[in-house]
Amino acid sequence: MKPFSLVALVCFAACAFAQDAAAPEIPFDSVPNLLKLPPDLYLGEASGVAVNSKKHIFVYSRGNSTGPAYAATASQLLEFGPDGKYIREIGRNLYAWSFAHTVRVDKDDNVWAVDKGSDMIIKFNPEGRVVMVFGRKKEASDEGAEAWKHPRPPLPAIDGQFRQPTDVTWDTQGNTFISDGYINSRVAKYDKNGDWVKQWGAFGSAQSQFNTPHSIAADAKGNIYVADRGNRRIQVFDPDGTFLREIKINVPVPPVVHMWMGNPPNPNAPAGNATMASGAPWAICITPGPTQYLYSSDAYPGRIYKLSLDGQVLGTIGSMGRQLKQFGWIHEMACPAENELYVAEILNWRVQKLLLHPTKASTSTN
Repeated sequence: MKPFSLVALVCFAACAFAQDAAAPEIPFDSVPNLLKLPPDLYLGEASGVAVNSKKHIFVYSRGNSTGPAYAATASQLLEFGPDGKYIREIGRNLYAWSFAHTVRVDKDDNVWAVDKGSDMIIKFNPEGRVVMVFGRKKEASDEGAEAWKHPRPPLPAIDGQFRQPTDVTWDTQGNTFISDGYINSRVAKYDKNGDWVKQWGAFGSAQSQFNTPHSIAADAKGNIYVADRGNRRIQVFDPDGTFLREIKINVPVPPVVHMWMGNPPNPNAPAGNATMASGAPWAICITPGPTQYLYSSDAYPGRIYKLSLDGQVLGTIGSMGRQLKQFGWIHEMACPAENELYVAEILNWRVQKLLLHPTKASTSTN
């Protein structure tokens, strides 16, 4: 047997944390009738959800029907109180609205909306006024204006130009990190004043490459977690973009009695096409301290995974379906506390508030 080498030690620290054993199911409840919408207001595909320090809930929905992009606008940002009571619509008929993707709230309760259709990221102050704009959408007056295509390999990214961005987060110094996205395969970094700093990443499956960086989050140390959905992994970087490690979720898929739609995904799908694979991270969020946890969701079998920040799977939550406590393509999550999650679902056109009861799980196994 060869002696344990320094190379092996480094690999243990930087390589994927494999999880081959079944993880315990965490008992939970879903708050019924969470959002109280006015009679004339409806959610479309709920693509984003965020919660501020006052427990107000922000929902970014593919609703609305005003203003041309390449079709009718599908972006609407709504605010609700802690009890789910409707408060207001933010940015009605905003120039950036086209096709909603995600919404986040920073430490100062500013609200950030990421619009995939217009290639724009908008920062609103707590009063709902626009205070910062990133990106620029195409206009009918632009020569050759048309919807983006998806060549393989993609065209090289251009500093300052977004092509179907997906999410946003911030480090401890107030720097902004934008995952970008469906065409570009990178992370863009801006400083606290909104000035361009750098970018990292390119299309591919190697270390520090991405295949649809779909969600992004930061921990208390400022490390950046990127949900590399098409590669079925979460990559972790320091604030300068230096690769630290990757996390892969390999919890066995349980027998599935029903499917949300059609047949189960093909387990032998070609490499680089892992979007519908078990454990592929569609949405991630990180809880506040003192002990932080990482939550990640997949589309199939439609579960949420609770992980330690080093990648150990601590439990699973839920499964796919249309009923309360089931999920239809969770597109974004907010986790203001370890045992309190908000999930926005595309297929079910709703947001659920989940209350976790991990102590019941530990009690039931004794």
